[in-house]
Amino acid sequence: MSAADNFVARHALVTGGGRGIGAAVAAALIAAGHRVTVTGRDSQTLQAMVRQHAASGRCQAVAMDVTDSESVARGMAQARAAFGPIAILVNNAGQAESAPFLKTDAELFERMLAVNLHGVFHCTQAALADMLVGSWGRIVNIASTAGLVGYAYVAAYCAAKHGVVGLTRALALEYASKGITVNAVCPGYTETDIVRKAVANIVAKTGRDEAQARSELAKGNPMQRLVTPEEVADSVLWLCGAGAASINGQSIAVAGGEVM
Repeated sequence: MSAADNFVARHALVTGGGRGIGAAVAAALIAAGHRVTVTGRDSQTLQAMVRQHAASGRCQAVAMDVTDSESVARGMAQARAAFGPIAILVNNAGQAESAPFLKTDAELFERMLAVNLHGVFHCTQAALADMLVGSWGRIVNIASTAGLVGYAYVAAYCAAKHGVVGLTRALALEYASKGITVNAVCPGYTETDIVRKAVANIVAKTGRDEAQARSELAKGNPMQRLVTPEEVADSVLWLCGAGAASINGQSIAVAGGEVM
């Protein structure tokens, strides 16, 4: 029996689903036949996603701030009201800021923890009840290669993403017998808003042009290029499918061999 024969349409919720990796993940899940709720703080971007996938009838947008547990609870309730219990959760919402460690103030550090780590905590707690009732669930956390190794000048971001990887491993063991898997996907530098901001930052601080700045980021990838959001989405889609039922607690680097 093929994986297609085992397919069951489910409700997937993707945080930060309006652009970049989140939008690519949402599109892949919709194309596979799932009902998808995209969440974020930018309602206009989210509604553009809904319009883009209007023909499918399987995409809805819910405004939600992952750093606020009450906002998450409201958003999850709204998502369920239209599309039913949440069976797939993709914790994608994230933010990256750089600074030398001695110039990393407490506010920056807390911001990085709030969106990148606390957001995963809030959303996972809010969605797990549905998965436990259904005895089936897939949680995929979009971490980063910064969750596997260290990088200079992004200590707060690295700390948060290492936390996501640790949380992934702990939850994978805690819920392994409940039909729920928890994994992380760890992209290298990917064609997203975060990388565009990094390129702008390099240009502003070093005087290099945009092409040079992009090359500087890409050179860490042995393939000498940036990762595409669609490549990350393919890994997420696989982890949500029947063929990955025994993949649990893993942190999969999508980085061209940069991290092994």
